[in-house]
Order: sequence, then structure tokens, then C-alpha cells
Amino acid sequence: MSKTPNFLCYATRRKPPIEPDTNTISSAEEGNDNARKVVQVILWVVEGVYILWLFLLPYAPGDPVWAISSETVNSLIGLSLNFFLILPFINSVGIRLIDAPVLHPMSEGLFNFVIGWTFMFAPLLFTDCKRDRYRWSLDVLWGFQMFLTNTFLIPYMAIRLNEADSSYTPRKRSQLGTIMTNGAPIVGLIGGAACLISVLWALFGRIDGNFGSIADRCEFLVSYLLSERLAYAFIWDICLYIIFQPWLIGENLQNVQKSKVDLINYFRFVPVVGLVAYLLCLNLDEEL
Repeated sequence: MSKTPNFLCYATRRKPPIEPDTNTISSAEEGNDNARKVVQVILWVVEGVYILWLFLLPYAPGDPVWAISSETVNSLIGLSLNFFLILPFINSVGIRLIDAPVLHPMSEGLFNFVIGWTFMFAPLLFTDCKRDRYRWSLDVLWGFQMFLTNTFLIPYMAIRLNEADSSYTPRKRSQLGTIMTNGAPIVGLIGGAACLISVLWALFGRIDGNFGSIADRCEFLVSYLLSERLAYAFIWDICLYIIFQPWLIGENLQNVQKSKVDLINYFRFVPVVGLVAYLLCLNLDEEL
């Protein structure tokens, strides 16, 4: 009589699901919250230093705002009249409704380079995912930024780090915000062209104006930065924009066309170019 073989089934006991360590999660959240608060404090300190050092104290190159010279005022008026170098170019083709002030091309180039970069920040601010944490008008903020640059952008960068308020109803985007967002590619092209032309103008503009060679112009730039408060402040602005541009773009990559996200994530660190690329690659088919 043959024996039937016994087939034994050794079933393994199912392991219970791993529960997330709430202590670890809460510690990570607390660490992120502490880091956020530290960054906020740093930004407010930078704002205080920016205002004190560049506007009020007499120790930086040039005159503080309370002792500004008439020469500096005249220079600022002249630079403003030559905004985006429109007036000099109009004069060059024979249209002379107003004669463009003749200033050193290096000072004009530096001024318009910073203004062109600032101009492109408008669509970036209006598409920022954290813009609603700033309860005041973004139109006014950007308008003041065009004239006083980081005096108003630094506080925005600090305020946008506030905790989100679930009870707050997001505002409808303003007419200016809608225009700047829908026209972001055009803004990028205009601002990028302004920055490029400003660099070329600084190096080669007013060839017949006895402003010297490129070496002479670079020598003037150094002396200009070390003697004029406005020029000195622009260097601060450029350094801060180099930080703020990749920061803001990096937190808003979801606004970019999906096929271009990796490209923008790389180019966001390139001054000016990264912002132009972001504006050209915005996904305007979705609500931003």
C-alpha cells in the first residue's frame, strides 16, 4: 500500500504595515519651520542693512540720500530720460523732439541693464505660487521696484515665507498682472534685449563721443562704482537678483511647460538668461 506524500504549505506570516514615524515627521516639519524663520530673519536684516548702508549712512561710496548733490540728481534725471536707451536711438535717426542727455555710456549701460532685469521680474512675481501671502498690491510693489529695486523686493521675499492662511481668499489678478502674465514672452524678449543692448552700449556706445576704448570705459566703471552711490547700489541689486532669480524660478517650475522644466531648472542660475527662458517657457494654457 503506497503512502500518499504529504505536501506541507509553509505560509509566511504577513508583516504588519510599517507605520510612519510621527516623531520623525514632526521633527522634519519643525526643522523646516525653523529654517524658514531663520531665512525670514536674515532677509529682514538684509533689508535693514540695505536701507541704512545705501540710503542713510555716509560710509558707502557717494552721498547718502539726505546729502545728495545736484550733480547726482542731474545724472539720475539724465539716466531716466535715456530709459532703455530709446531717446538716444530716436535722436540717432534724426528724430529730435527732445535731445537725449549725453552721459557716459558705462553709466547708461549699467542703469538700463538693472532696469531691464527688474522689468522682467513682473511676470515672475505675478505667477509666484506664494504671491497671495503678500496681502498688498503687487502692482504697487513692482512699480516701486522699477524705481527703488530691492528696497521693496527684499520685504516681498521675506513675507512670501509666511505660513499660508487657509482662511484667506486669494485675490483676483489685477489688469496689470493679467497683461504681464499673458504677455510674459514679450516681456522676456524686451527685457532680455534691453539687457543685451545695455552691455553693448556700455562697451561700444557713443563711439564718436571721446569716451575712450573698452579698457578706458572699464576704468571709468571702477571709479564710477567707487564714487557714486547710485552705481554702488546697482551692484548690490545685481548680487541680490542673482540670488532671488533662481530662488523664485525654482519654486515655480510647475508654471513651466512640462517639456521645458529640466531646461529651466538648469538655466535659472544664469543671470538674466534664466529669467528670459522662464518667461518664454511659461505654460499660458493653464491658470497660473
